[in-house]
Amino acid sequence: MANVLVMSQRERDYAAVIKQVAQGRYSAREAAELLKITRRHVFRLLERYQAEGDAGLIHRLRGRPSNHGYPKKLKERVLALYWRPQYRDYGPTLFSETLIKEHKIWVHRETMRRWLNASGGSNVQRRKRPHRKKRPRRTAVGELVQFDGSDHDWFEGRGPNCTLLHMIDDATSRAFMRFAPSENTADCMRVFWAYVERYGLPRCLYVDQDGVYCPEKEGSLTEFGRAMAELGVQIIYAHSPEAKGRVERGNRTHQDRLVKAMRRKGIASIGAANRFLEQGGYLAEHNEKFSLPTDGLPEVHRPVPEEVHLERVLCFQTTRYLRRDYTINLDAQYVQIEKGPYALPRVTDHVIVRRYLDDSLHIFSRQEEELRFTILLAKPSPRKPPVVMPAANHPWRLKRLGDKRKQWRRRR
Repeated sequence: MANVLVMSQRERDYAAVIKQVAQGRYSAREAAELLKITRRHVFRLLERYQAEGDAGLIHRLRGRPSNHGYPKKLKERVLALYWRPQYRDYGPTLFSETLIKEHKIWVHRETMRRWLNASGGSNVQRRKRPHRKKRPRRTAVGELVQFDGSDHDWFEGRGPNCTLLHMIDDATSRAFMRFAPSENTADCMRVFWAYVERYGLPRCLYVDQDGVYCPEKEGSLTEFGRAMAELGVQIIYAHSPEAKGRVERGNRTHQDRLVKAMRRKGIASIGAANRFLEQGGYLAEHNEKFSLPTDGLPEVHRPVPEEVHLERVLCFQTTRYLRRDYTINLDAQYVQIEKGPYALPRVTDHVIVRRYLDDSLHIFSRQEEELRFTILLAKPSPRKPPVVMPAANHPWRLKRLGDKRKQWRRRR
């Protein structure tokens, strides 16, 4: 039976061209240009072909272990360790990390996976990923806006660590961004307020289950969720980062492009970065390059109703019990409600306390009338009830007067 040579496609190309060189139909220079190799290697292949035929064109390491591979003794030692009882249920990644910590042996996890698969090791298969169905884009601008914060070293050590608050329209991929110290409630409200002033109120917000958006107790609302409910904006919670993939992919894009752009400008502060997004033209250029045209798509952003005051909605709100002396407790202080050109709320009623995003304090009645107040430096002294004298014709007075007349008659 004739010997069978196993050759790769590249080796077959070598054989076809080197035969032409041996027959004098190609020069060494033409063969080198055709095979994308040097003239010296062409002469080397020609010499092997003339001495061994087609077998001389097969790679010399075929069937031999790689010069860069792990030693055979190391492989045997690692597999012997794996078959110990304490390691038999380890996966390749965990076992590779354990080898470094416990035995000072470094083997790449993928190499470990191949070794364990070949030796019949257990628990070496890749975990099956859940099937995710591609979600089509929404069909209207403002129907769904994805909102996320991206923590990153945006200034590459030149400035403080901060977060990029990123909003992206699901239908068009139009982005709106601002930098903030962190993904906190106040800054999320500020970014949403700026978005509303530019585009209007979206129908839905798609967010993750961070504490800013998602309450800990079912049935309750965070401050951000309460504000969205008052504005009529529905909040949809994503169950995984992949679910809001459009904004997640956008974050990766900005972590590459925006970081390099700010490096060229030498930007090292949050204020300068926000000015670069708007006045520097980065946001406009990004939307022009990556967002889809809005031609033919309906616009469903809603304008803010005239009776709605955004500063009263996008704020921190609570209620307080009104005492009989018209004071309330707030942050371990006493606040006195003053008289004004309005009807004072009834005692034992509740008032609405709002702290705006500029940190100013405002108190409202249930009828949304703003009340005047004074923050007291000390606890107010209890008021004594007023002494009310009965009238002259009060039955109590008449009764006592009648008793005195009877006593006077008896004495006479």
